[in-house]
Amino acid sequence: MFRKMKNIDTAFKQVRLFSLAVIGLCLILTLFMAHKSYQLATQSQQRIFILANGKALEAYAADRKDNVPVEARDHVKMFHHYFFTLDPDDKVINSNLTKALYLADGSAKQQYDNLKENGYYTNLISGNISQEIQADSIIINTSDYPFHFRYKGVQKIIRPSTIVTRSLVTEGYLRNVSRSDNNSHGFLIERWKTLENADIKIENRQ
Repeated sequence: MFRKMKNIDTAFKQVRLFSLAVIGLCLILTLFMAHKSYQLATQSQQRIFILANGKALEAYAADRKDNVPVEARDHVKMFHHYFFTLDPDDKVINSNLTKALYLADGSAKQQYDNLKENGYYTNLISGNISQEIQADSIIINTSDYPFHFRYKGVQKIIRPSTIVTRSLVTEGYLRNVSRSDNNSHGFLIERWKTLENADIKIENRQ
């Protein structure tokens, strides 16, 4: 009788030990699965799919601070592209300048108003003149905020009989604003001014 109870007690201890081992193993497995799930969730949040030409392309998210120099340069480049790329078409002029003015403050609007008041855009239309711009260099100083930039580019004014090539140097500052459909980089150009806009050469068209 005593031996039987001892055997039952030993068996009970073995069962309890086995149960504790199973519970411990399940707990470790649960913690491991939770950790892996968290890792996968974090990785999936950093994955972005961009639709380009009907194809889904995978990209990875990054902190804004890592992209500031790249985004700032592109913001400045696109502003100058829209502001200085014009054709003798009122709709094209209005469309491009509207896009440009979303990217800058009143300093750009003031330059636009001055050009408009002097009949610059009317002359483009009446004279069948187009103009385009190509960036040479864009220097951004991200050590101080707001970020100072200097833009250097080559401007071409295409007339029916000649092509005028001009140098263009401007500068200004960038401050952070909310991203929007009209301002995808989340920057605003401030205190924008033209430092140089001089003729380089004039060519006769064939």
